[in-house]
Amino acid sequence: MDITKTSLAHDLVHTSPLLSCRFDPGGQFVFAGAQDYSVWRLNIADGSKTEFPAESWVRAIAFVDNGETCLTAGYDGRLMWWPTKADKPQASRVVDAHHGWIRALDVSPDQSMIATVGNDLVVKLWASADGTLKQEFRGHESFIYNVAFHPDGKQLVTGDLMCNVMHWDLTTGQQVRTWKAESLQKYDKTFVANIGGFRGMEFDTDGTWLACSGITNVSNAFAGVGNPSVVVFDWVKGEQKIEHLSKGKLQGTAWGVVFHPDGTRIAAMGGSGGYLLFWKPDSVDEFHNIKLKDAARDLAISSEAALVATAHSNGHVSVYQIGG
Repeated sequence: MDITKTSLAHDLVHTSPLLSCRFDPGGQFVFAGAQDYSVWRLNIADGSKTEFPAESWVRAIAFVDNGETCLTAGYDGRLMWWPTKADKPQASRVVDAHHGWIRALDVSPDQSMIATVGNDLVVKLWASADGTLKQEFRGHESFIYNVAFHPDGKQLVTGDLMCNVMHWDLTTGQQVRTWKAESLQKYDKTFVANIGGFRGMEFDTDGTWLACSGITNVSNAFAGVGNPSVVVFDWVKGEQKIEHLSKGKLQGTAWGVVFHPDGTRIAAMGGSGGYLLFWKPDSVDEFHNIKLKDAARDLAISSEAALVATAHSNGHVSVYQIGG
């Protein structure tokens, strides 16, 4: 496969700025959270759309029941279950999961558990079947930005605003270790503010590598001026292996990161414009990039890794065919 032949396949249009996107497991739809307080199911083939009235900005979207149920989590702290393919979707279950903004969720490899994190500094595990709270983990001292299950289903990793990474053992409920991605966090003395956090967090298929995306070399926290970055950790050692940057010194944040099965790392950048960036495992600079029509706010890869989607502030979802 020639990654450099990746090309735009579909332009899906909405009327409100978008915050998030995910493919459904069947690959028929892209689900996108919008600033109009709804999640929209966008049909890739014909661009038609269906509203899921979440009544909140939604940054976190995932699926259980082999794609039959869609999960959303928003700024209002609610975790919601929806029938994925319903003509007129209504939430089948609503849980007041966190106090304040839920920034991320993830589903265990066997789809039995849901992990959520947010501004209340608590990591929570829920039974996907009935929404029962199973476990809580505490230890973060700043807003928790992201969460990911290890592919073995027995471990969980979380990351916060200060770019602390915490590893949790799901069998014992204990924190195993913690480390930090120093380059993805900074205190701006001018604006008296911390900027950073893991905007994307993803394991590769076998759990050898953990990729965390964000912003580095920040010169202006208020305006988000800095460079996109993806830091990749050796999971066993808990050590940074490489930091992927941009040879063009692009300004913005890497809002999402995914692993392609051939080893390529892909990130979507938003800031002064938008880009898709592609790196080989051992290269600091990207070997290919694609200029997007607008700043990207999220990135998703389809279950078969044939497509990537980017959600944009102009209301568009761009769907790219990987390799052309």
